[in-house]
Amino acid sequence: MNFDSQVLEILRDQVSGIILGSIFLFIGVSALLMALLRRRDGSRLAVWFGTLSSLYGLRMLAQAPTAFALLPASIWPWRPYVIAGITYAILTPAVLFWLEITVGSVRWFVKAILGAAILLAVGGTAAALITRRPFVAETENSILAVVIMLVLAVINVVPSLARKCLTEPSRVLAAGSIALAGIALFNNLGNFFNRVPNVANLEPLGFAAFVLSLGYVAAQRVFSNERRLVAIDSELSVAREIQKSILPTSVPQLANLRVAASYLPMTSVAGDFYEFISLDEKHAGFLVADVSGHGVPAALIASMIKVAMHSVASNAPAPAEVLGGLNGILTPQLRGQFVTAAYLFIDLSSRKARYSAAGHPPLLYWNSRTSNLERIESNGLLFGVLPETTYPVCELDFNSGDRFLLYTDGLIETENSSGESFGDQRLRELISSHRSLPAPELSAVLLDEFARWQPTSNAQQDDVTLLVIDVAQRLQ
Repeated sequence: MNFDSQVLEILRDQVSGIILGSIFLFIGVSALLMALLRRRDGSRLAVWFGTLSSLYGLRMLAQAPTAFALLPASIWPWRPYVIAGITYAILTPAVLFWLEITVGSVRWFVKAILGAAILLAVGGTAAALITRRPFVAETENSILAVVIMLVLAVINVVPSLARKCLTEPSRVLAAGSIALAGIALFNNLGNFFNRVPNVANLEPLGFAAFVLSLGYVAAQRVFSNERRLVAIDSELSVAREIQKSILPTSVPQLANLRVAASYLPMTSVAGDFYEFISLDEKHAGFLVADVSGHGVPAALIASMIKVAMHSVASNAPAPAEVLGGLNGILTPQLRGQFVTAAYLFIDLSSRKARYSAAGHPPLLYWNSRTSNLERIESNGLLFGVLPETTYPVCELDFNSGDRFLLYTDGLIETENSSGESFGDQRLRELISSHRSLPAPELSAVLLDEFARWQPTSNAQQDDVTLLVIDVAQRLQ
């Protein structure tokens, strides 16, 4: 046989390994990139699947001298160590994948196997480098591989165990696991018993079946999550429309009041709520509430406040009765959640305002006669603590040019990139320095400053509601 024929024979023996190794590596890298781009629930499954496939592909390429020869010559002497290191490490992502899809008491066993796999990967690689014997831990690796394969085969073959131990039992996964388990079992037993026939040339085919089955499970999980997310988005869209419907569509049109209302939810739906009770052109009540937490649960409670307001509307001139009534209705239904609230009733005929709150940030009152911004605190217990409680009421005499501000704590507790809160003091300074602006423009300034305070890289940290109520310069 001439030299060219020998070269062709060598290449012919290695070409299948190079092709399969490249395919496994491509599949693995693609799965890792997908997991990196998506970063959603179920992405860990794609990470372990991608890592496993990539490592196996790299090992096949390293086992082909022709492929390894493409690397710099200085790396060639390390080829046995690369193959051994990958062999020791490859069990870890495989076990991590199974940890993601197992449930119940079997997870403790899988975690124990995972600890052993990690210890083998680290210890085997270290021992290989120290002893200069690349496959010094080959026996231990074979034992662990046999144990894992036997367990996987049993779990997948016995339907009752599959239903009990796996999140989503799959015939495809069972077939792939059994195919690889059978071949790997023969190969690893061959390390102990020379009479066991070696089927190493079939291992890539068994691994291919296994990888396809894992890919099927990972894709099934991803598509299942996608369907779930689409359903959630649809439900959130409906919830958003419902929440819009419970908020006032306009501000009260009173001859001597100018009202600006701003509402900035942190997510699609929010736990902040505000409501107006207009009795006539001279009397109106203003409520602001803040439910603990965010999202749909908080939005549902906000909807409950809307319904409860109908029951207390007849007591609009009496803040203590409004808050007491709301607390009595809501507390038995809150089940561990809480609500802060503030209620302001304005009587233009007597030029008096009555205010009460339930664990809420203070009312800010701009007194035009003294040119002073006052903090009015008249707090009782927040809703959700006791079903029966009383709320103190503060009565204020107001004049033309005065201003009231009601807000939720999302406005003052938002932090900048240094962890510093926006704060009550900064809010008061902005109100005082822009005291000449009408209600809508002042509201816009405050919200602009609030937006600038937040780190541009972070999403809004809490729901924000702001009501600015101006008394006309000339009361009629």
